Amino acid sequence: MESVGQPSKERTVSSSTKRNKLLTWKRGIPLYFMILPGFLFFAIFKYIPMAGVILAFKDYDPFLGFWYSKWVGFEHFERLFSSPDFFVLMWNTLALSAVNLFFFFPAPIILAVLLNEIRLAWFRKGIQTIVYIPHFLSWVIVISVTFILFSTQEGGVNKLLVEWGFSRFELLTNPGYFRSMYLLQNIWKETGWNAVIFFAALASIDPTLYEASVVDGASRWRQLWHITLPALKPIIIILFILRVGYVMNTGFEHILLMQNPLNLNVADVFDTYVYREGILQGQFSFTTAVGLFKSVIGLVLIVLTNRVAKKMGEEGVY
Repeated sequence: MESVGQPSKERTVSSSTKRNKLLTWKRGIPLYFMILPGFLFFAIFKYIPMAGVILAFKDYDPFLGFWYSKWVGFEHFERLFSSPDFFVLMWNTLALSAVNLFFFFPAPIILAVLLNEIRLAWFRKGIQTIVYIPHFLSWVIVISVTFILFSTQEGGVNKLLVEWGFSRFELLTNPGYFRSMYLLQNIWKETGWNAVIFFAALASIDPTLYEASVVDGASRWRQLWHITLPALKPIIIILFILRVGYVMNTGFEHILLMQNPLNLNVADVFDTYVYREGILQGQFSFTTAVGLFKSVIGLVLIVLTNRVAKKMGEEGVY
C-alpha cells in the first residue's frame, strides 16, 4: 500500500510546489512591470549596440556596410599602442582620474557627514538644497561662467586684478592650472548631488545607537568614528569599486569645453581623442578600438578591486 501511495504523494507535493511558484509569479507581476522600462532601456541602448564592437576588428566602409567591411584583426589596436599620442593620452587620463578618485570622491562623504551633524533641520535642508542646485546646470553654463570670470583679457576677475595693481591670473591658458580647475569645477557642480546616497545611508542609522553612546560618555568624534563611518563603509566601498571602473572616463563634455591650444598637452584624454579622430575625421573603426580598450581596462579594474574588497571581508559589488 505504501508503494502505491508514494507516487500519489509525490504528485501532490509537485502540484503544490507548482501552485506556489505560480502564485509567487503572479504576486510579482506589478514588480515585473516596474522593472520592464529599465530592462528595455539597457537592452536597447546598452546591450544591443554592443554588436558594434566588431567594428574594432574591421576597416569600416559605409558603402560595404557593417557586416561586409574588410576584416583587419588587431590592426587598429596595434596602431593605437604604437602611436606617440598613446602615452600622452594615457597619462592625462590617469592623472585626471587620480585627481577625481582621491579628492573628488571623498568630498560628498565629508559633506554628508558635516550636514548630518547640523541639528537645525531647516538650516540643514536649506544647505542641502543649495548644494544640489549646481548639478542641474549644464557644463556649457559652468564653463561659460568660468570663461566670463577668468578669461585673460575680458574676464571680470582679471579686470579687477589689473585695476588693483596686480598682474593677470592666467587660469585658462596656463596648463599648470588645468587639473586644479577641472577638480574644483567637479567638486562645485557634483558634490551635493553625489552626497544624496550618503544622506540616505545616514538616515537609516538607528538613533538609539547615538543615544546609547551618549549614555556611555562618547564624544561627537567617537560617535562619528564608531557609528557614522561604519554605517557608511559598505556604501563607500561599493561606490569606490564602481568609481575605479570609470578610471578611463574623465568627462568628455567637461574637458572638451575647457580645451584650447595652450593646454592641449595636459587636457587631451581618450574621450576627446575619440571625438576628434572618430567624429571629426571619420575613423570609426579605429576609435571603436580605442573605446573597446577603455572598456576592457574598466572591466578588469572593477573585477580586481571587487576581489580585493572580498578578500578584506567586505561585500563588494557582486
